[in-house]
Amino acid sequence: MPDALVRSESPMEFFRDLVEAAMQNQHVSARDVTSFYVVNLLSGFVYARTVDEPVCIRLTRALQAAGVARRSTLRSVGDESLFLSGFFSDSFNRSLVDIDYYIQVGEHAYRSLARQDDTLGDVFDELSAKFTDFVDVLGEVSERTSLSANTDVLRLYEKWLRTGSRRSGDLLASRGIIPNLSVGSRFLQ
Repeated sequence: MPDALVRSESPMEFFRDLVEAAMQNQHVSARDVTSFYVVNLLSGFVYARTVDEPVCIRLTRALQAAGVARRSTLRSVGDESLFLSGFFSDSFNRSLVDIDYYIQVGEHAYRSLARQDDTLGDVFDELSAKFTDFVDVLGEVSERTSLSANTDVLRLYEKWLRTGSRRSGDLLASRGIIPNLSVGSRFLQ
Protein backbone atom coordinates (compact mmCIF):
# COMPACT_ATOMS: atom_id res chain seq x y z
CA MET A 1 0.00 0.00 0.00
CA PRO A 2 1.41 3.46 -0.86
CA ASP A 3 2.40 5.92 1.85
CA ALA A 4 -0.54 7.66 3.45
CA LEU A 5 -1.13 11.30 2.56
CA VAL A 6 -1.87 12.13 6.16
CA ARG A 7 0.37 10.80 8.90
CA SER A 8 -0.78 10.35 12.47
CA GLU A 9 2.40 11.05 14.33
CA SER A 10 3.40 13.86 16.64
CA PRO A 11 5.99 16.43 15.63
CA MET A 12 8.38 14.75 18.12
CA GLU A 13 8.04 11.38 16.37
CA PHE A 14 8.33 12.97 12.93
CA PHE A 15 11.49 14.92 13.75
CA ARG A 16 13.06 12.12 15.81
CA ASP A 17 13.22 9.84 12.79
CA LEU A 18 14.57 12.62 10.55
CA VAL A 19 17.19 13.80 13.06
CA GLU A 20 18.40 10.26 13.75
CA ALA A 21 18.74 9.54 10.03
CA ALA A 22 20.51 12.85 9.37
CA MET A 23 22.91 12.31 12.27
CA GLN A 24 23.72 8.88 10.92
CA ASN A 25 24.23 10.23 7.37
CA GLN A 26 26.38 13.10 8.66
CA HIS A 27 28.36 10.82 11.01
CA VAL A 28 27.49 13.11 13.91
CA SER A 29 27.67 11.37 17.23
CA ALA A 30 25.98 12.92 20.21
CA ARG A 31 24.63 11.82 23.51
CA ASP A 32 20.99 10.72 23.49
CA VAL A 33 19.94 13.70 25.60
CA THR A 34 21.54 16.12 23.10
CA SER A 35 19.82 14.54 20.09
CA PHE A 36 16.55 14.57 22.07
CA TYR A 37 17.12 18.27 22.74
CA VAL A 38 17.50 18.93 18.99
CA VAL A 39 14.33 16.96 18.23
CA ASN A 40 12.49 18.89 20.93
CA LEU A 41 13.84 22.17 19.54
CA LEU A 42 12.46 21.36 16.08
CA SER A 43 9.12 20.30 17.53
CA GLY A 44 8.94 23.55 19.47
CA PHE A 45 9.51 25.65 16.38
CA VAL A 46 6.45 24.08 14.76
CA TYR A 47 4.36 26.28 17.04
CA ALA A 48 6.84 29.07 17.84
CA ARG A 49 6.31 32.73 17.26
CA THR A 50 9.18 34.73 15.86
CA VAL A 51 10.94 37.48 17.76
CA ASP A 52 11.59 40.69 15.83
CA GLU A 53 14.69 41.72 17.80
CA PRO A 54 18.06 40.65 16.30
CA VAL A 55 19.74 37.72 18.05
CA CYS A 56 22.93 39.68 18.70
CA ILE A 57 21.04 42.32 20.69
CA ARG A 58 19.24 39.61 22.63
CA LEU A 59 22.57 37.88 23.28
CA THR A 60 24.07 41.12 24.63
CA ARG A 61 21.06 41.65 26.90
CA ALA A 62 21.26 38.07 28.12
CA LEU A 63 24.94 38.39 28.99
CA GLN A 64 24.14 41.52 31.02
CA ALA A 65 21.22 39.88 32.84
CA ALA A 66 21.32 37.42 35.69
CA GLY A 67 19.53 34.31 36.89
CA VAL A 68 16.55 32.87 35.07
CA ALA A 69 16.28 35.76 32.60
CA ARG A 70 19.89 35.22 31.53
CA ARG A 71 19.53 31.46 31.08
CA SER A 72 16.18 31.73 29.33
CA THR A 73 17.39 34.33 26.83
CA LEU A 74 20.69 32.54 26.16
CA ARG A 75 18.75 29.36 25.44
CA SER A 76 16.33 31.20 23.16
CA VAL A 77 19.20 32.84 21.24
CA GLY A 78 21.09 29.55 20.88
CA ASP A 79 17.99 27.67 19.78
CA GLU A 80 16.92 30.30 17.28
CA SER A 81 20.43 30.57 15.83
CA LEU A 82 20.66 26.80 15.40
CA PHE A 83 17.21 26.55 13.87
CA LEU A 84 17.67 29.44 11.43
CA SER A 85 21.19 28.51 10.35
CA GLY A 86 20.23 24.86 9.90
CA PHE A 87 16.72 25.01 8.53
CA PHE A 88 16.87 28.23 6.52
CA SER A 89 20.54 28.67 5.62
CA ASP A 90 19.71 29.30 1.97
CA SER A 91 17.57 32.31 2.94
CA PHE A 92 20.71 34.19 4.04
CA ASN A 93 21.83 34.47 0.44
CA ARG A 94 23.32 37.94 0.04
CA SER A 95 21.58 39.32 3.13
CA LEU A 96 23.26 41.72 5.55
CA VAL A 97 24.12 38.86 7.89
CA ASP A 98 25.08 35.41 6.75
CA ILE A 99 25.04 31.96 8.24
CA ASP A 100 28.41 32.41 9.93
CA TYR A 101 26.93 35.24 12.03
CA TYR A 102 24.22 32.93 13.37
CA ILE A 103 26.73 30.15 13.95
CA GLN A 104 29.00 32.41 16.00
CA VAL A 105 26.11 33.85 18.01
CA GLY A 106 24.60 30.40 18.63
CA GLU A 107 27.91 28.85 19.67
CA HIS A 108 28.54 31.71 22.08
CA ALA A 109 25.04 31.56 23.56
CA TYR A 110 25.23 27.80 24.16
CA ARG A 111 28.79 28.01 25.51
CA SER A 112 27.75 30.73 27.99
CA LEU A 113 24.67 28.75 28.95
CA ALA A 114 26.68 25.55 29.50
CA ARG A 115 28.55 27.25 32.35
CA GLN A 116 25.33 28.29 34.08
CA ASP A 117 22.89 25.43 33.66
CA ASP A 118 23.49 22.57 36.08
CA THR A 119 20.85 20.35 34.53
CA LEU A 120 21.58 20.67 30.81
CA GLY A 121 25.09 22.13 30.92
CA ASP A 122 26.59 19.11 29.14
CA VAL A 123 23.95 19.34 26.39
CA PHE A 124 24.66 23.02 25.77
CA ASP A 125 28.40 22.37 25.85
CA GLU A 126 28.02 19.66 23.19
CA LEU A 127 25.74 21.86 21.07
CA SER A 128 28.30 24.67 21.24
CA ALA A 129 31.22 22.39 20.37
CA LYS A 130 29.36 20.71 17.48
CA PHE A 131 27.23 23.64 16.36
CA THR A 132 28.21 23.44 12.68
CA ASP A 133 27.61 19.67 12.71
CA PHE A 134 24.11 20.23 14.05
CA VAL A 135 23.54 22.97 11.46
CA ASP A 136 24.30 20.31 8.85
CA VAL A 137 21.92 17.85 10.53
CA LEU A 138 19.13 20.42 10.51
CA GLY A 139 19.98 21.30 6.89
CA GLU A 140 19.44 17.70 5.89
CA VAL A 141 16.19 17.54 7.87
CA SER A 142 15.09 20.71 6.07
CA GLU A 143 15.87 19.20 2.68
CA ARG A 144 14.02 16.01 3.55
CA THR A 145 10.95 18.02 4.50
CA SER A 146 11.23 19.86 1.15
CA LEU A 147 11.62 23.29 2.72
CA SER A 148 14.95 24.00 1.06
CA ALA A 149 17.40 22.57 -1.41
CA ASN A 150 21.06 23.26 -2.10
CA THR A 151 20.74 23.90 -5.82
CA ASP A 152 22.93 26.99 -6.03
CA VAL A 153 26.46 25.62 -6.25
CA LEU A 154 28.09 29.02 -5.78
CA ARG A 155 26.04 29.64 -2.65
CA LEU A 156 26.95 26.18 -1.39
CA TYR A 157 30.64 26.95 -1.99
CA GLU A 158 30.31 30.27 -0.13
CA LYS A 159 28.63 28.47 2.76
CA TRP A 160 31.48 25.95 2.85
CA LEU A 161 34.06 28.78 2.84
CA ARG A 162 32.31 30.60 5.70
CA THR A 163 31.58 27.61 7.93
CA GLY A 164 33.98 24.84 6.94
CA SER A 165 30.95 22.54 7.00
CA ARG A 166 31.90 18.95 6.21
CA ARG A 167 28.44 18.37 4.73
CA SER A 168 28.73 21.34 2.38
CA GLY A 169 32.14 20.06 1.28
CA ASP A 170 30.68 16.61 0.63
CA LEU A 171 27.80 18.11 -1.37
CA LEU A 172 30.28 20.09 -3.46
CA ALA A 173 32.39 16.98 -4.06
CA SER A 174 29.28 15.07 -5.11
CA ARG A 175 28.74 17.76 -7.76
CA GLY A 176 32.33 17.40 -8.99
CA ILE A 177 33.72 20.48 -7.23
CA ILE A 178 36.72 20.02 -4.99
CA PRO A 179 36.62 22.58 -2.14
CA ASN A 180 39.84 24.60 -1.93
CA LEU A 181 40.79 25.98 1.49
CA SER A 182 43.62 28.07 0.04
CA VAL A 183 41.08 30.48 -1.45
CA GLY A 184 39.86 31.51 1.99
CA SER A 185 36.98 33.83 2.70
CA ARG A 186 38.75 37.01 1.53
CA PHE A 187 36.77 36.88 -1.73
CA LEU A 188 33.39 36.81 0.00
CA GLN A 189 31.47 40.02 0.57
